[in-house]
Amino acid sequence: MTPIALLTISFVVSLVLVACIHSRVVKLAVRYNIVDKPDKRKLQKVPVPVLGGVAVFCGVAAGLIVASCFTDLHAMWLVVPVMAVMLLTGLMDDLSGLSPWLRLSIEIGLAFCLVFWGGFCIDDFHGLGGVHEIPFQVAAPLTVFAAVGIINAINLIDGVNGLSSGFCVMASILFGVFFYCVGNVPMLLLAGVSAGALIPFFFHNVFGRKSRMFIGDSGTLAMGVVMSVFVCEVLRHDAAYVVDDRFGLIPFTLAVLCIPVFDTLRVMSTRMLHGTSPFHADKTHLHHMFISLGCSHPMTTLAVLTLDFGVVVCWRILVALDVSVDVQCLAVIGLSLLCTFGLYNFMEYHLRHKTPLVRRLRRLGFHTHLSRSRFFLMLRNFVDKY
Repeated sequence: MTPIALLTISFVVSLVLVACIHSRVVKLAVRYNIVDKPDKRKLQKVPVPVLGGVAVFCGVAAGLIVASCFTDLHAMWLVVPVMAVMLLTGLMDDLSGLSPWLRLSIEIGLAFCLVFWGGFCIDDFHGLGGVHEIPFQVAAPLTVFAAVGIINAINLIDGVNGLSSGFCVMASILFGVFFYCVGNVPMLLLAGVSAGALIPFFFHNVFGRKSRMFIGDSGTLAMGVVMSVFVCEVLRHDAAYVVDDRFGLIPFTLAVLCIPVFDTLRVMSTRMLHGTSPFHADKTHLHHMFISLGCSHPMTTLAVLTLDFGVVVCWRILVALDVSVDVQCLAVIGLSLLCTFGLYNFMEYHLRHKTPLVRRLRRLGFHTHLSRSRFFLMLRNFVDKY
């Protein structure tokens, strides 16, 4: 069976399964009071079911199980169990709250499992700074650090409806295109089932009212594992991808994950500079800034995803222009800093001083609230019904 046929089958299986079980998972969460309750730092005003990660994980697992009937997916033997443990960790955090340090310890332990048992390791810089393969003694801690950082970055962007799921759909598609081009079928299928499982959830999360459910820490942590695996697989030395020397693999992964990673760096560094814990919850993320400007949740999600995709497009233009890998990396880092540190601090200054720019942007943001438009209500009725 061709890779495209396998991708289509597994994608459809994951999408249809999540679409079918979503309403049942919502009812289960409501029945057992597994909900995210509003408080001063959260944006919702009513309790919302928080088992979305369970539905998404079921879709991913089902898609991979079906695909394994037609091709060898031994590369997934550890990924799915690690996702499951991360899912349970997040679920416990959603239900009763875990110590940030305990959760961090679990993440570090699972990252070590991926490195030492699964062989997922960032052990090649692929020409960046003239460096290629790096020693395992350096690669292993670097991979653990990167994996834990990515997992928490995906977790921390889950602040408005559709943002974390929408981002993971976009990232899965981008990584999936890469894996298709280089012929990595197992990773292509993982990307396909991830996108397929997230799409129905995304529509319910953004447009639903009765069917709305949060993905929760369980879902974001599990998807953070998937994103980490993608990055490790792209940068693994043994993968030996046949790509042009000017195709910067590290700049590519940085560009795809730029907004979550650099916004997390900004938020955590700011907290530490202010003498607070880097895990202290607040409303200083980039998506909070868009909400402060009066943007709706869908528009905030669209704005953040557009910023991220814009960096990917700029990186691809540099590749087409035959720019060196080092310049690509510097450009991606510079654009990422501009879109996170630069944009947030610029707008925070205007918000603090209530400048005319803020008033104009808030008037513009008001027009993004389309929850009573005919199209939005039609989508709401459709997703709530199914």
